[in-house]
Formats: sequence, C-alpha cells, structure tokens
Amino acid sequence: MSFNLSAWALRHQTITLFLILASLAVGIFSYHRVGRAEDPNFTIKTMIVRSEWPGASASEMARLVTDPIEKKAEELPWFDYTRSYSKPGESVVYIYLRDNTPVAAVPDQWYQVRKKIADLKGDLPAGVLGPYFNDEFGDVYSLLYALTGPDYPPAQLKKIAEQLREDLLKGPDIKKIDLLGVQPEKIYVEISDRRVATFGLTVPQIIAALQHDNQLTPAGQVDLGTDRVLFRVDDDLKGVEAVKALPIAVGKRQLALGDIATIVRGYEDPRSFIMRANGQDAIGLGIVMADRANVVELGATLETRIQQLRKSLPLGVELATISNEGVVVSQLIDEFIESLLEALAIVLAVSLVSLGWRSGMIVAMAVPLVICITLAAMLVLHIDLHRISSGALILSLGLLVDDAI
Repeated sequence: MSFNLSAWALRHQTITLFLILASLAVGIFSYHRVGRAEDPNFTIKTMIVRSEWPGASASEMARLVTDPIEKKAEELPWFDYTRSYSKPGESVVYIYLRDNTPVAAVPDQWYQVRKKIADLKGDLPAGVLGPYFNDEFGDVYSLLYALTGPDYPPAQLKKIAEQLREDLLKGPDIKKIDLLGVQPEKIYVEISDRRVATFGLTVPQIIAALQHDNQLTPAGQVDLGTDRVLFRVDDDLKGVEAVKALPIAVGKRQLALGDIATIVRGYEDPRSFIMRANGQDAIGLGIVMADRANVVELGATLETRIQQLRKSLPLGVELATISNEGVVVSQLIDEFIESLLEALAIVLAVSLVSLGWRSGMIVAMAVPLVICITLAAMLVLHIDLHRISSGALILSLGLLVDDAI
C-alpha cells in the first residue's frame, strides 16, 4: 500500500499545523540570516605568476624565466593550459585549470603552484625578482572609500589611510582591505655624465657601491654562558643624508656620493596607478566582504563606523563614500519583496477564481510555505540571496501559479 501524504496530514492535523508554523518561522529566520550580495560568489580558476629581471631582454626572459615556469605548471593534476608574455625585464604567466576542476581542489592547486615554483627558484638566473603569485584578482570591492587631503603630502596621507585600514579591519565580515592609488616613495640619484667622467668613474661603479652598502651583513654571535649576544653590521642606507654620505673610491681618494650626484627624495614618477575623487588625488580603501556575509548589514555597520572615524581625521582630510554595494543590494531586495507580494496576490486571485474558495486558499497558503522552506534550504546550503537566487524564487513562484491553474 503506497503512502498518502495528504491522508496522513488530515489524520494528524496537530502535527501538520505545527510543521507548517515551524516551516514559516524557520523561513522568516532564514530570510534575515541568509547571506546577501549583488552577485553570487564564483571561483576563478586562473593564477598569474609574474617575475622581474632588471636588464634582461625579452628573449632572455622568455627562455630563462617564462619557459621553466610554464613547464613546472604542466605538472599540476588539473592543469589545462598557460598563456604568457615576456618583455624586457618582466615575465607574466597565466595558469589555467580545467573547467571541471572541483572548486574545493582549487586552493590546493594554487598551493602546488607556489611549492613547485619555489623549488624551481634556485634554478632561475641570479637577479630574478619573484616570482610573485596572484590568485585573488577576482575579488570584488563591496565598499569603496576615497581619502583626500590636498594640503597633505602623499606619504602622510598614506599613514592616515593605513591607520583607517587597521581600524576598519577590526570589524566583522571583512576579508581584506586594499589601499589603491598609493604613491611609493623613492630616493633618486641623478648622476651627471660630465661630472662622473671628470672623476674617471662609471655608472656601474656607483650602482655597485649602492648595492654593497644597502644590505644587512651577519656579523656572528657571542655565547656568554646563559646568554647569547648577536652582532649585526648596520650597512643599510637610511634616508637621503645617508645616501649622500656614501663613500665612492676614486683612485686613492674617497668622495661622498653627494659630491658627484644630486640626491633627492620623491615619489614614483611616472605613477603606475592614479585615483582621483572630486578632482583631487586620493587614496582608495577597497573593502572585500567575507564569503557568505550580508553586504547590507556590513554596509550599514561600516557607514556607522566611518561616521565616527571622520570626526578623528586631521583638519583638511576627508573620507568620501564612492560606492556601497549594500545600498544596491537593499534596493534589489526591496524589488524582490515587491515582486514576491505581487506574485502572491496573483496566485491568490487566480486560485480563488479558478479553484474555488477552499481549494484556492490551500494553494495560496502553499506558496509562502514552499518559499520559506526554500529559504531555509538556502541557509543550510550557504546559498546567498542575490539577483540570481531572487530571480529563481520568482520563477518557481510562476511555475506554482501555472500548476495551480
């Protein structure tokens, strides 16, 4: 004898009513707890491996750096193909995994890339910088702020931005915060060819002297019974004055580098990244939300925190909100709720007209019950409430209307 769910529900009306009310309560609870984002999370199965070798030609980069990295990448279990380009002083390799690579296996594949290329690093030519790995370029900034201060130098504005970053990272549901548009500080050594030739020097000699003095040299240790004292020769160059005082051997004499070169402190020129807000140079704070977090709650929490931090900023420094995904998602959720209520009203009207009062009410009550159970399943399965899932709920509601008719 087959099991009849409807007959069982009629015989156990108390239990059935309890399950209905419990499902409605769990669905409402899940609606408020399910993660919310504008778009669903997705895993990018691509990694960028970048290397630098100052002074090398494009062919040398391709032959001695790019090719060995590509051959190592081919050893990955889920390897698909690589795409690369080499130019003077730089090599960039894109490593692609197969489309059927399990999402859970992707982090381990990137770990294998780092491990295999770390083993290869000893075989790369001396002077190669890196390789540097990037498998997070798919991160999306849920909130973006711009810090401006026209009366402050970029270095001081960077310190203010770093302090803001540390304060904001203390909050929940934040994966990371990137600083955008920061101008790196540089010390420029401007060498006059005529002056260098007068003293019988060459530019490589000056570069070698800078590299020799700008390093940490181990000097050993002394064991004193229960204590161990470490010695270190402080050879690194600290500031413009230290660079100016760097001794350069000229025959039997020694000159300071400042006597034959102009040394100034400045910023990266040309700038590799520029961010502007309201016509002023700015430093951006890009906030990446943690997985399965609620961007609406995060946006509201951060806006409250930002209002407090604005009061502690130095005079003339402003922190402006460039984008807040929480506002966009909140509007989308409101549109979803509006569409859901309209659909429920249509279901109720169609059911009552076509099925009669009693059958129509049963069908109309089943719709919110199914949606509540769906929301509970989304919470358990870690499916966020975004545009795709909202559209799927509306579509399923439309199918229920069609079945009811």
